[in-house]
Amino acid sequence: MKLKPLLTTVAALCLACAAWAQPAGKPVRIIVAFAPGGPVDTMARTIAEPLGRSLGRLVIVENKPGASGAIGANEVLKSDADGTTLWLTSVGAAAINPALFPKLSYNMQKDFAPVSLVANNVEVFVANINNPSKDVAEFVATARAKKEPTPIGSSGKGSIPHLALLQLEQSTGVDMLHIPYNGMAPAINDLLGGQIQGFFADVPAVMGQIKGGRMKALGMASKTRHPLLPDVKTFEELGFKSVDTNNWYALFVSSKTPADVVRSLNKAVAQAVADPAANTKMTQSGAEPKASTPEELAALLKSDTDKWAVLIRARNITGDE
Repeated sequence: MKLKPLLTTVAALCLACAAWAQPAGKPVRIIVAFAPGGPVDTMARTIAEPLGRSLGRLVIVENKPGASGAIGANEVLKSDADGTTLWLTSVGAAAINPALFPKLSYNMQKDFAPVSLVANNVEVFVANINNPSKDVAEFVATARAKKEPTPIGSSGKGSIPHLALLQLEQSTGVDMLHIPYNGMAPAINDLLGGQIQGFFADVPAVMGQIKGGRMKALGMASKTRHPLLPDVKTFEELGFKSVDTNNWYALFVSSKTPADVVRSLNKAVAQAVADPAANTKMTQSGAEPKASTPEELAALLKSDTDKWAVLIRARNITGDE
């Protein structure tokens, strides 16, 4: 038996695992700052199993909803900074909250270390299936002609759907009546019931209703058309500039986590996102599976934090206390 190749392989494996010197069997937790059943929770549960295989550890999902994401964020910061507690968050708690809440209990730039993107989610503007408009251009024209502002819902004040609505108002000069809800589910119910006329939503959140013929997709707030909705034009195609959003989901850890652990996590996340079953599930839901380097995520976080702060401050929006 040739011992040298075997010893070389063992040494390589030991080096690869050096960053993971925690007690054997210690599980990895993915903290989700939202209730079970929502899109971020679904994403966490989609990647948990392949991430566990990549890390060689049990990965569990824990829901810590409340305080616009702060409860989940603080759960990560008070846990051991050894790479076994990750925060999966949407863009809201990471890049929007700093402008909404001046007294935010965490600082994304100082308290957290980026690990990797997991997915991108563009926004689609939807209306009740009985709405006569064939696209956003017709919808806006109808709203412009009305004496009373058209009621448009969102998943909450300062949420990506709300900010997309503000972009639409700036682009068209038409003021809508914003109706904020506590999450997307009640907004969907009221749109189906006719209490509101439309709203922006992550594509995965409404793909079922669109494909089921219960909602009408009128425009994509993205640079390109969506592969699952190829007939739905972008806002720019319809003549509206700067209506472009991306509700990305990403993983972060405490900034006290050793750099080699962050790198190990980054490689494992990339493998999990590329897992055929997880990748297919994300794609079929309407999300775009997308991993990144920590540096790429840091740059995106900085860019979106600055971008949304300009809009939030221009419109004097503050978070609910």
